[in-house]
Amino acid sequence: MRTHYCGELNAGHIDQEVTLCGWVQRRRDHGGVIFIDLRDHTGVSQVVFDPDREDSFNVADSVRNEFVLKIHGRVRARPEGTVNPDLPTGEVEVLGYDIEILNRAKTPPFQLDDDHIHEDVRLKYRYVDLRRPEMQRTLRLRASVLKALRSYLDDHHFAEVETPILTRATPEGARDYLVPSRVHQGEFFALPQSPQLFKQLLMMGGMDRYYQIARCFRDEDLRADRQPEFTQLDIETSFMDEDGITAIMEDMIRQLFKTVLDVDLPDPFPRMAYDEAMTVYGSDRPDLRNPLKLIEVGDLMANVEFKVFAEPARNDDSRIAALRLPNGAELTRKEIDDYTSFVGRYGAKGLAYIKVTEKAKGKDGLQSPILKFLPDDVVEAILERTAAADGDLVFFGADKTKVVNDALGALRQKLAVDRGLLEGEWAPLWIIDFPLFEYDDKEKRWYAVNHPFTAPRSDDPQAIKADPGAQLARAYDMVLNGNEIGGGSVRIHNPDMQFAALDVLDIDEQGARDKFGFLIDALQYGAPPHGGIAFGIDRLVTIMANKDSIREVIAFPKTQTASCLLTEAPSTADPKQLQELGVRLAKPAAKSE
Repeated sequence: MRTHYCGELNAGHIDQEVTLCGWVQRRRDHGGVIFIDLRDHTGVSQVVFDPDREDSFNVADSVRNEFVLKIHGRVRARPEGTVNPDLPTGEVEVLGYDIEILNRAKTPPFQLDDDHIHEDVRLKYRYVDLRRPEMQRTLRLRASVLKALRSYLDDHHFAEVETPILTRATPEGARDYLVPSRVHQGEFFALPQSPQLFKQLLMMGGMDRYYQIARCFRDEDLRADRQPEFTQLDIETSFMDEDGITAIMEDMIRQLFKTVLDVDLPDPFPRMAYDEAMTVYGSDRPDLRNPLKLIEVGDLMANVEFKVFAEPARNDDSRIAALRLPNGAELTRKEIDDYTSFVGRYGAKGLAYIKVTEKAKGKDGLQSPILKFLPDDVVEAILERTAAADGDLVFFGADKTKVVNDALGALRQKLAVDRGLLEGEWAPLWIIDFPLFEYDDKEKRWYAVNHPFTAPRSDDPQAIKADPGAQLARAYDMVLNGNEIGGGSVRIHNPDMQFAALDVLDIDEQGARDKFGFLIDALQYGAPPHGGIAFGIDRLVTIMANKDSIREVIAFPKTQTASCLLTEAPSTADPKQLQELGVRLAKPAAKSE
């Protein structure tokens, strides 16, 4: 229907006759001459209709925004003084000969060039929102990312294999989405949280190198970087250890950024142990563009009488950390109060601080409500260890280690953003040496930090059971700009080790067979050493596109309440459907008056 795209016309097309198709971006009537900005996914061309061609002029006069048109005309140079240097097509325009209305449009629910459209309106009318150039660029960036990843993996002998969507519920993970079976009434499929078990089975089947652009489903609370259904690049390899896997995956990401963004990422990526990341940055996904660091000062507080500091200083499961903010003394009391409220979201009971106005004067050159509780030598030692200078501010976190890490880790990143401290554009790294298990004090049991199939550093099953807390995992996470974009591990390929790991998780042999007996059986038929990784495509594209939410890089996302405003899903089911499935709905609880 068309000879050219709207966004590709330039001076080289002058005097050519072209046929364009697209949507009306804007229609303008300038003293009897009608201008139509015609838009398709490549850009906008300006089309001019003169009253000399009465039929086409009258049609052009009737069109409105978002009408779908087919236009035939001749490309000409724009008159002197009307060139638009901001448009790729700004040197030319099309003199319209013929115009055909392919479809009319109601007045759109919002202007496509409006930068302040409420997100709920955008999601309800997503088909209109997708016409916006920004959304077009983002989704085409996503397509380019997937193309580059596929190309790399194909070139490195990975085979793309699809795994089932209807599968068995998985233990030790997030909530499953369940699908009732009509044929097997009273029984349920689960939508996959990941292809984890199937990709391990593919390695046991001799596939050697596998990948899949996999749809995954998790019924969990949502945030800006989570959706109930999401896409991951799922990868598994045989006969490769963690060094081999991370090397090839790192090369893949480097090539991706070079191909899609023309960005050179470092070679190699830095590596950091989990314990170091938590101690220095308060996070297992630190943003290395941020120069701020947490500094341990608990030993300096061991003998102070101030209870807020004394108790954490003497407890093994607590810590006291300082965070120095250069030039932070200029913060107002209101700003400090706002940051105090911010860390409260992470369980912190308060946010102590010291402002350094004139260090040489000792305590007289400092401002803080806690100074009266601290001996002079302790204050001096704190300033020395934190390298605080005049004009700086030192924040303190004193509580359970997790609370301090969560609160100051989040504060560290917020301060860097608020104060413009981020250095550089891209900062990838690997986090390694994760603990294999973590203990839940409330439930009095061990949990797998990654998943129950992650291989330990130890090759002794008895050692795993004897001291779970001391075990390190053969796991690795790739972090970029403070976001985990990929995570994986070497897997357990020995049945005895798998039973030992499950035993630590209070899953006995019978329970293991009930939940994933097919994997246990497969391990006994010659399972090769294997390992893999999964990259969150939505999160990766969000970072590459410089967006704040993964909803911006998904064509049809759900809201934060896991609903689709466009299709009004989820919805009620027809009673006949429920009857066929053998499902009966419980009566909703009566509302209290």
